[in-house]
Amino acid sequence: MLGRTYDDALDAGRRKSASATERFCVATGEIKPIDEMIRFVLGPQDAVVPDIKHRLPGRGIWITSTRQALQSALARNAFTRGFKRQVAPPADLVENTERLLERATLDALAMCHKAGRVAIGFAKVETALAREPVVALLHAAEAAPDGTRKLAAALARRENREAIAVFETFASAQLDLALGRSNVVHAALLAGPESEAFLARTARLCRFRTGPVSGISDAGKLATAEMPGGKTMTRGMAGGAKKRQSDWDRNG
Repeated sequence: MLGRTYDDALDAGRRKSASATERFCVATGEIKPIDEMIRFVLGPQDAVVPDIKHRLPGRGIWITSTRQALQSALARNAFTRGFKRQVAPPADLVENTERLLERATLDALAMCHKAGRVAIGFAKVETALAREPVVALLHAAEAAPDGTRKLAAALARRENREAIAVFETFASAQLDLALGRSNVVHAALLAGPESEAFLARTARLCRFRTGPVSGISDAGKLATAEMPGGKTMTRGMAGGAKKRQSDWDRNG
């Protein structure tokens, strides 16, 4: 759908954009659901800022949430045309956007832990797989194959095994920070709204890194995506969960 142009690409601020379900992508010229897009606003000194949570004040433009789309927007000078003024996006905008998406995902994992939705450690994960409503397994990127293999065998015994996501996306140090523990290698995510928020953010991070993946946003479908470093994210979609300077500092 190409019915809109740069002339009406700007939204009217966070209140209006929060109520919209679709926006115009200045990189592709398409109308897409906002869940598949990233909003960008102009911060202090007209710096281009990724509004990962769609909350920052001011008018914004929207770009499809993939690395390729963002790189295309930069190459085509889409920010200047979209904002209707001369702006100079930072050289590390793509990398910084990915970092913010990753941080938002790990923040969601921390919320899962605070809500009591995470079983941590091999023994607790094994017990959870036998007894609890598990929706995802998390293995540190550097997890030993033996432990991962044993938990995969425990997962295979569950009737709903295809609906359980398996992630090898984050390093142990990242899991440590999110979960407030040392040497986290294995964890299980239990059903709940906080867990669905984490799954949605992980799908968004994967989409940004790899591009659209068939089934990644559709409940009930299985999606597998290649992550950086050759790791794999396998996602069984169990269901959709769907002042100024301080605002900039808290974004992401």
